[in-house]
Amino acid sequence: MLPVMSKQGEQGALFAEGDGSSEAVVVNERCRIRTRDGHRVVTVSGIVLAQYAVGDRMAEAHAIVGLVQQGWADQNDVASAFSVSARTVRRWEERFEVGGLRALAGNVGYPAGRVRVLGLRTKAVLELKVGSVSNRDIAKRFGVNEKTIRKLLRRTGWTEPTTEQPSFDVEGCGPNVSAFSTETRKGVSKRALSSPGLDARLSTVSPADEPWFSLDTDPTNRKRDRLLAYLGVIDDAAPMFRTGERVPGGGVLLAVPELVASGIFEAAREVYGGIGPAFYGLRTTMLAMLLMALLRIKRPENLKEHVPDDLGRVLGLDRAPEVKTLRRKLARFASLGRAAEFGRELARRRVAARGEAVGFLYVDGHVRVYHGKRSLPKAHVARMRLSMPATTDYWVNDATGDPLFVVTAEANEHLTQMLSPILKEVRGVVGERRLTVVFDRGGWSPRLFAKLVGDGFDILTYRKGRVRKVPRAAFRGHAAMIEGRALTYTLADQGVLLLGRTLRLRQVTRLSTDGHQTPIITSRRDLSAIEVAYRMFGRWRQENFFKYLREEYALDALVDYQLELADPNREVPNPVWAALDAKMREARTAVQEVAARYGHAALDNLESDRPTMRGFKIANARVADELRLASLLVSELRTRRDAVSKRVPIKDAAGEEPIIRLATERKLLTNLVKMVAYQAESDLVRLMAPDYRRTEDEGRTLIQSALAAPADIAATNGELRVTLAPMSSAHRTRAVAALCAKLNQAAVLFPGSRLRLTLAIRAPR
Repeated sequence: MLPVMSKQGEQGALFAEGDGSSEAVVVNERCRIRTRDGHRVVTVSGIVLAQYAVGDRMAEAHAIVGLVQQGWADQNDVASAFSVSARTVRRWEERFEVGGLRALAGNVGYPAGRVRVLGLRTKAVLELKVGSVSNRDIAKRFGVNEKTIRKLLRRTGWTEPTTEQPSFDVEGCGPNVSAFSTETRKGVSKRALSSPGLDARLSTVSPADEPWFSLDTDPTNRKRDRLLAYLGVIDDAAPMFRTGERVPGGGVLLAVPELVASGIFEAAREVYGGIGPAFYGLRTTMLAMLLMALLRIKRPENLKEHVPDDLGRVLGLDRAPEVKTLRRKLARFASLGRAAEFGRELARRRVAARGEAVGFLYVDGHVRVYHGKRSLPKAHVARMRLSMPATTDYWVNDATGDPLFVVTAEANEHLTQMLSPILKEVRGVVGERRLTVVFDRGGWSPRLFAKLVGDGFDILTYRKGRVRKVPRAAFRGHAAMIEGRALTYTLADQGVLLLGRTLRLRQVTRLSTDGHQTPIITSRRDLSAIEVAYRMFGRWRQENFFKYLREEYALDALVDYQLELADPNREVPNPVWAALDAKMREARTAVQEVAARYGHAALDNLESDRPTMRGFKIANARVADELRLASLLVSELRTRRDAVSKRVPIKDAAGEEPIIRLATERKLLTNLVKMVAYQAESDLVRLMAPDYRRTEDEGRTLIQSALAAPADIAATNGELRVTLAPMSSAHRTRAVAALCAKLNQAAVLFPGSRLRLTLAIRAPR
């Protein structure tokens, strides 16, 4: 018995509760971990809970799970004591609940069901070498040593390209798949192409795009391309369509020719370059956001209400990006900070395509109300007749009402402050041609008019303030046909002098049937009076545009609630000056009230009682004293107010509060996407107009119905055939059929592929 007692005594000394040795790790007030001689003991209030050899990961995971599940310690304390993450602890708990102790052992060997990387990596390395990428850059992309790449190339029989080496032919290309160009194929040896595990199937490419390749054969399962994206080999997934009938939302492909013609994909590539290796790359993300807008999926969160497979079939993928993925892409775009540059590039392309429509530009602000908890500058919301926290976007639309570009005001600056910087942007986009800028009374400022005219712009706006009415004898009836519209106005045309009679402009006044006069001010003297009125009243197009985008595209929706620091040196109205000015106005009102009382007393004074002025003053001395004191107060407040600056930097006005504003990049980018989608919709309406009599009244509604309609999709022999379901009536179906015929004449390739898009619509039964 003596040896046994001695051994128990040694164990008691080794793991005693009061042992303050450095090997003890404290989990909490009850739990300890002690390690000695390659063994570890976990105790709870001195009682051994687990004992295992150091390095036994399964036993250690079981001890951790036991501490947490039995309530002796929480996840964070256990994770800290065992030097693992809380997420690892949670993962072990989930595994133990599902598979017991065996599940904590972990998998041994290569994961079952996962595609081996060797063949895919070999294919990817060869394609990069074809593109003249160095071994060092390839090694960095795969996260391996450069020596590894050299060995792989030696095993595959790679030889450096020479001018005498013949090009190869790619065999086995299935439907929807085509080979690289001859220049791309040169330099790859036949031995390399015939290596084991190598698939010669390549992706479809568009002439304007870089060649992407695809190792997938099943359009419903793109796991190989996803793996390549994970490895950093591809920057975007190649479209691969599957044949199907009545694909939900397939009619949205009707807008693809106009989206391609807008140049948005080329502009995005020029401005952003790329967003890194990804399955959902730059082109796919842009196309997904555009089709979402046209399908009235108004914000990323609304993707939860749609089946990813259905939208993916329209994109040529196995599934569309979901909410989390799309938000990550938007965050990636925002981190680059190029939305404004992207907007300018889109505007240049729009001007190049529709230069005749930008002779008249309509500028107006749209106020987006903010309902969050942050303190933001307020703006007047005309449709609500309230002043609320908001952000103001200034839109520039062309003569037909289509948007050209958008600028976000720093802190709800008025149109008078924003017109000059906006027109500076316009000049950079349009060039030196003379333009007429149309805006409402919010931009009224004769001083600003003089500057704009001097800068080479013409102005057209309503006159603001009280104006002497024009005599009825000066009005004449005017009639004309402008842009297919029969117009009849009663107008008076005359010249006016503003800015101290130094600025000579033209005033055209319209007389309504109820006698109301609407004066219009312009610097254009070459236009007829009726065209001046027509162009001014054309502002309703921009108002309708705002209303349409609010309802159909959720223009006012916030993409996120992210904040960013605003310019602390931006000047704002001085609150001290405003307070003194308010007090001075109150003092002036008091002076007027007391003066009115004094005047009434003089009016009611009877000469029989007080025949002299001296007697009147004596009788009303108290009122006179009040009047003098009130007048002195006005003078004092005026002096104090004039000594204070009217505008100060916002950092001085805000005090200790941080100078913040809503983040603008993501919102501006989504606005630009919605703008291009609206432009494509408008272009489709214009194309359909000759074949549909009611285009003016319901053309946009018909296009919207066609875009949302199901469609049959078939991809064969380099052609992507999209056949829409018939519309609600025969004449509407015929109009869409004529539109499809016009779009087919352009022979547009689906973005990222060599598939020519062919559109049609089934005849009604």
